[in-house]
Amino acid sequence: MRVVKKIAAMQGLARAWRRQGARIGFVPTMGYLHAGHLSLVKRARRGVGRRGKVVVSIYVNPTQFAPNEDLSKYPRDFARDAALCRKAGVDVIFFPGNSEIYGGKEKYSTYVVEESVSKGMEGASRPTHFRGVATIVAKLFNIVQADVAVFGAKDYQQAAVIRRMVGDLNFPVKVVVAPTVRERDGLAMSSRNKYLEGSLRQQATILWRAIARAKEKVRSSKRAVPATRLKAELKSFIEAEPDAKLDYVEFFDPETLVAKEQLVSGTHMALAVFMGKTRLIDNGSL
Repeated sequence: MRVVKKIAAMQGLARAWRRQGARIGFVPTMGYLHAGHLSLVKRARRGVGRRGKVVVSIYVNPTQFAPNEDLSKYPRDFARDAALCRKAGVDVIFFPGNSEIYGGKEKYSTYVVEESVSKGMEGASRPTHFRGVATIVAKLFNIVQADVAVFGAKDYQQAAVIRRMVGDLNFPVKVVVAPTVRERDGLAMSSRNKYLEGSLRQQATILWRAIARAKEKVRSSKRAVPATRLKAELKSFIEAEPDAKLDYVEFFDPETLVAKEQLVSGTHMALAVFMGKTRLIDNGSL
C-alpha cells in the first residue's frame, strides 16, 4: 500500500493504472475510519475486481465546516487509519494537506454548488456545507480519476447531491451508495460517535428508535399519516432523552427529496439530533 500526498503523483498513478487496463475504485473519507468505511472499501473492490485498484482519500475538508463547527476537534488518527486500510487491501491512501488541495497564499475562489436536492435538511441547517462537499468531491474525482466511487447511505442527502453533480457535470464515474453500517443497538456508525461519552452513547440510539417508531406509525395506519403530526410526536419522543435536542426531522420522496405532507410506506425520513454538543444524523425508509 502506498501513501500519496501530492495531486500530480496521484494523477500520474491513475493514468498509469488506466494504461494497464485497471479500473479504479474510490472511497472518499475524512479519516478516523470505522467498520462502515471498511464496508465501502469492500464494495469498491467488488466494483473494480481483483485487477482493479482501490484508493481511499483521507482529508478533513475545511470548506464543508462552518466557523462554529468541529473542524479543529474532528477526530484524526492517520496511523490507525493506515493500518486499517492496509489490512482491508487498499492500494493507495491519498492524504493531501490543505495547501495541496486549496493552494497556498492565493485565495481559493472556485466552488461547485448544487441547487436542487441540497436544499432543506442539512442544506438548511448548514448553509455552506454542501458547497464544500460538492467542491471537494469534484476535485477528488479529477485527481483520482475513479471509475467507481462508493459513499455511505447514512449521508443520504449528500449522496443525492453527489449523484446530481455527477449527472449534471458529466463525470465519467459510477456512484454507488452502500447500506449504513450500524452498531448492535442500531446507532449508525460515525467518526463523531467518539464524542459520545457516558450516558450520551446510550441516549444516541434515540435516532434509530425514532426511525423505528415512525416506520411503525406509518405501517400500522390505514390512512396516510400527516407529516406535521408525526414530526411533533417524534420531537417529544426524542427530547424525552435528557441530553437530546432535535435539529430537524423531515419526510420526503426518496428520489427527488421533495417534502411529503402525507406519509405512506416508501416515504423516506431523515433527522439530525444534537446529543449534548455532538450533532448526529440518520435516515431510513418508512
